[in-house]
Amino acid sequence: MNLTDRRVVITGAGRDFGRALAHHFAGLGAELLLAARSLEAAERTCGEIRDRGHDRVHAFACDLADPASIREFAAAVGRRTDRVDVLVNNGARWLEGPDLLSVSDEDVADTLASGSTGTILVTKNLLPLLLASDHPDVVTMVSVCGVPGAQHPVAHEAYYAAKHGQRGFTEALSRRLRPQGVRVISLFPPDFDSSRDPLSPEWDTTPRGAQDPLAAQSLIDCITFAIQQPRDCYISAFHFESLNPSATAGGTAQL
Repeated sequence: MNLTDRRVVITGAGRDFGRALAHHFAGLGAELLLAARSLEAAERTCGEIRDRGHDRVHAFACDLADPASIREFAAAVGRRTDRVDVLVNNGARWLEGPDLLSVSDEDVADTLASGSTGTILVTKNLLPLLLASDHPDVVTMVSVCGVPGAQHPVAHEAYYAAKHGQRGFTEALSRRLRPQGVRVISLFPPDFDSSRDPLSPEWDTTPRGAQDPLAAQSLIDCITFAIQQPRDCYISAFHFESLNPSATAGGTAQL
């Protein structure tokens, strides 16, 4: 696999799954434009990648709950490159709570803004750069919480709302952008195992058997597979069964 011709934007790249995905794409040769809520977090991931000999990586600050921050981020990306080939909407706030009254109004607003509104505005503001690509893909990490009827043992109602907003947006966006050659790919995983550091030897020995929790590596493989398909192949969504059918949470990372 070789992605040396791709310029990839990843939000939420300062930690967890976004960081792991950045390291994976760097290993495949892609040019990376990494965003995190704080510039320091994005720079940390960039520094790790440069230390491994890959210098085509750039850091940006982007607060997904702040429209002005998103506009500034998109403008900065536009000053760095004339196109974006892959946008991965990974960043979003996780919120848990036993009932509607268990969190503050500010928590609710921030969760909806970062998860739903943030995804829409990042995509909107980067769309001109995506349309400048010969092979544009928009990948969104949604969640099983965006699937109608799904149950999560601890997710707050506002988190469900944010993820359902992402699902509705990506479904409509796919229909609207297909005539322009933009593929829109959504992933709907349950909680998954992202406990291993991508820079550690344990990363390559993660259990991935039939009885093991869904691994972050498997989600990364799905994304890599989808964006490398011929342009007539539109994979609109990846849906995953939970290891435990009685509760759609089986791992250690929430989306």
